[in-house]
Amino acid sequence: MNKRNLLLIMLIGAALLLAGCTEFDQPISSDSEGFWNEFIVWPLVSAITFFKDLLGTYGFGIIAVTIIIRLVMLPLMIKQTKSSKRMQEIQPELAKLKEKYKSKDAVTQQKYQQEMMAMFQERGVNPMAGCLPVLVQMPVLIGFYHAISRMNSTPEIDLGAFLIFPLAEPSIVLAIIAGLMQFVVLKTGPAMDNPQMKIMMYFMPIMIVGFGIVLPSALTLYWVIGNIISLIQNMFIYRPWEKKEVKEVQQPVKTKAGGARK
Repeated sequence: MNKRNLLLIMLIGAALLLAGCTEFDQPISSDSEGFWNEFIVWPLVSAITFFKDLLGTYGFGIIAVTIIIRLVMLPLMIKQTKSSKRMQEIQPELAKLKEKYKSKDAVTQQKYQQEMMAMFQERGVNPMAGCLPVLVQMPVLIGFYHAISRMNSTPEIDLGAFLIFPLAEPSIVLAIIAGLMQFVVLKTGPAMDNPQMKIMMYFMPIMIVGFGIVLPSALTLYWVIGNIISLIQNMFIYRPWEKKEVKEVQQPVKTKAGGARK
């Protein structure tokens, strides 16, 4: 994901957040007006309430809605992860291509871009595939935050607790669980050879723990369940145990002379 795409995602996220941030501590009902309330927040509140009535608690209602949302987005997520896996597989060829066209003049770089795009098309790799799931999930995640916050501000609604965690209050324990789950998801996903991506693998879990410490446990529960689904998905697509075996087989063996043989 280049800087332009990242900036676009951040701007969209900021716009969505500002769309409802002035009302995040206000009660929510079917009479709440505005596009954000009518098409994002209230439908989420209604779905959570429906499954709460069906399953008995708001905790189970949040879990049910989270599973449904992730199942709806599953084809998109699978497409993204498969594209990421193919991108990982062609990294050696991309490195050779970059070395072939290492000159920085405009003509050489144009040829580099053309051959790289031809390689992507031939291998079925879409560099933009990683951006779309983020764009789709962002309004849902922010909407979930607003739905939980506004349910918590509605006197008629008592979120109650899930296991030992009061859903209306932050929980350090649940935040740490969410952060650890995020780390495991990233660890079992595509290999991160880029130093910036390796930093992200440690930064993302810390960021989630930080948010989980100050946000209601209901939102942290959404992260935990979502990460469990992502972990199952990674197990089927990336097969991390096989990836480890390949690394062990390909590791060079040192000889007594100090050299190495494959």
